[in-house]
Amino acid sequence: MALDSTQFSALSRLFSSGVYRELARKGRSALFARLFGQTGLSHLRSAPETVGAAFDAAFAVLRQAGVRDEYVYRAALTHNILLGRHSLNTASLLTEFRAGSCKADLVILNGTSIVYEIKSDRDSLARLANQISNYRKVFAKIYVIAGMAHVQEVIDKTPSDIGVLSLIRWDRIQTIREAEDRPDLICPVTTFESLRLAEARAILRKLKMPVPEVPNTMLHSAMKERFARLNPADVHREMVQMLKRTRNLAPLGMLIDRLPHSLRPAALSIQVRRGDHLRLINAVQTPLDVAMSWT
Repeated sequence: MALDSTQFSALSRLFSSGVYRELARKGRSALFARLFGQTGLSHLRSAPETVGAAFDAAFAVLRQAGVRDEYVYRAALTHNILLGRHSLNTASLLTEFRAGSCKADLVILNGTSIVYEIKSDRDSLARLANQISNYRKVFAKIYVIAGMAHVQEVIDKTPSDIGVLSLIRWDRIQTIREAEDRPDLICPVTTFESLRLAEARAILRKLKMPVPEVPNTMLHSAMKERFARLNPADVHREMVQMLKRTRNLAPLGMLIDRLPHSLRPAALSIQVRRGDHLRLINAVQTPLDVAMSWT
């Protein structure tokens, strides 16, 4: 299917947080109806019958080589690594997680912390060096997953301990270079800045470091000073264990099982209230001809 710019934009925006949250909150989405209409897929001879099937049909087009956007890369990482090698009971996934002056595209926590920076063929590599510098301060392993047009340049421009992956098919990730596991290189202070205050307090207690008893206006600076005195590998170990508990995805298991394959990456990265899960499930089961009249 040849796409014009309007169709490509509509396909990408179908998997946005705006559509997903609207479906969960209202059980319907006028934005979904408008965007799906713009894709042109509703006029095909074999048009999908439900909203869920419509998402899968849209994803089938979006995942084609030359069209893949960031969501396709996230989906490949989610299905191949988080749900393929691990499980929601043993690993956690973080998206847009702060690391210094950057936000990580996707992080998977299992026995260590692994950050994945996505560089599709549509992306620039201009910020890559700064991103890697910031990621080193928080994560033990760093991978860049790149479109084929970028792979060689990523190899040439990154240190040998940075892993390089390529999405050779939408569902197949090839390892070009393995990443080294270096928890000893993280920066305890930058890690502290990435955490919630309660998480940081718990890590101090685990490492037998007294939690400062100071006024709230002085607490951030005092906590920062405590973290600066800690061993990097110890902080990293406790951060991984802490985030696996506080950012646990296991409660999403039942929701994931009842969503179309193409929406599962969205469900793992876009937060909605647990009370909205059933409304979301019912929304994706709605007949498409009914959904196209949503306003």
